Amino acid sequence: MSGKRDREERREERLRQEAEATSGERRQQLIKLGSAAAFLAVVVVAVLIVVASSESGGGDASNVKGAAEVNRLLEGISQKGLVLGRPKAKISLIEFGDLQCPVCKGFSEEVLPPVIENQVSAGEATLEFRNYTIISQESVLAGAAAIAAGEQGRGWNFVELFYRNQGAERSGYVTDEFLTAIARGAGVPNIARWNSDRRSKSVLREVEATTAEAERLGLSGTPSFVVEGPGTAGIEVVDAADVQSASDLEAVISRAAR
Repeated sequence: MSGKRDREERREERLRQEAEATSGERRQQLIKLGSAAAFLAVVVVAVLIVVASSESGGGDASNVKGAAEVNRLLEGISQKGLVLGRPKAKISLIEFGDLQCPVCKGFSEEVLPPVIENQVSAGEATLEFRNYTIISQESVLAGAAAIAAGEQGRGWNFVELFYRNQGAERSGYVTDEFLTAIARGAGVPNIARWNSDRRSKSVLREVEATTAEAERLGLSGTPSFVVEGPGTAGIEVVDAADVQSASDLEAVISRAAR
């Protein structure tokens, strides 16, 4: 009898171990599935932004849209160059972007406005745009035009209006005619001066310099963000995975203030 009982006990023990092993494998599978689902969610958001951008048209110099909306967003907020917000703000949030980038367009329309309306408008932080021209030579021309608009206090109006009228990347829509239409819509007062500035060597060098800076910082795509404030150790790169919404960026600013 004892032999039979031993076999039954061994059998029960084996079944218990097999059950535990199966349960462990299941947990691992669920963890992997959960991680994959989270990753896919981020990918889906990016894809939806790109699809929405591509379906929205744009790139038409004769039909520039969104100037009134941009003016309302930026009304009453100080601008100097491509820096938006009160100069004495303790926090500096910097976006490295490419004006041809459709994901940057999505951020411009969906993620950045609440940050501008809240922390930038309240004087808690400045928001700066720096060119990171990774798509084509058209991005360089657009970036130079934005800097030139900033020389007349309309840099952010130009950037925001460009994104709202962005065409398909590398499609050739970034012409003198299109850039001029965006500059006029952005309220650049002296178009002749703007035309001269955007073609100047100093402005083109600035586009090259900020692109080189992004590369030195190890930024791998656009848009990318860096932040500096009392709570940071100098300029800190913001992990792209931590910036999926306006609340994420607002949290980045809040942490930098500590």
